[in-house]
Amino acid sequence: MSSRIVGPPVHDALDSLVQALNAQSEAIVLFHSWVAQRMGLDPTAYKALFLLHRLGPLSAGELANETGLATASVTDLIDRLVAKGFVTREPHPRDRRRIVVTLIENAVTQVRSEFGVPNPSLNELCAHYSADQLELVVDFLNRNAFRLKQDLRVSASGESRHGQG
Repeated sequence: MSSRIVGPPVHDALDSLVQALNAQSEAIVLFHSWVAQRMGLDPTAYKALFLLHRLGPLSAGELANETGLATASVTDLIDRLVAKGFVTREPHPRDRRRIVVTLIENAVTQVRSEFGVPNPSLNELCAHYSADQLELVVDFLNRNAFRLKQDLRVSASGESRHGQG
């Protein structure tokens, strides 16, 4: 990725963006921590449910790769999610040495509906933007999520992002 030299107006905009991203991150973490607590989960287990919803059934190794957790931690995470009735753990269809973790959608939907996750407020917020503006936001958020996942993988592996570690 090339580096650009940024002048004061762009630098000020980047500072504002970083502040907004930090505020966004704080709000998201606090909201999802509250929801996780209401579901009897820790935030990592709660976010694992989102991964399974988005990506479909995953092996324990794939879940470890997606979360950046150690294999032993993932085993404990899966045990907790199975005990709560949010996932199933089944033998892999082609490799009996592996397991596949599958989300039980109805169990998650039922628990979340009991305390009203405020998706209507997101719809109200999005109504202030055009489709083109929302596409730009989606592009930025997807690129930022990819960047953060790359940073997590590099950090978890002990490497330096710039090849110095």
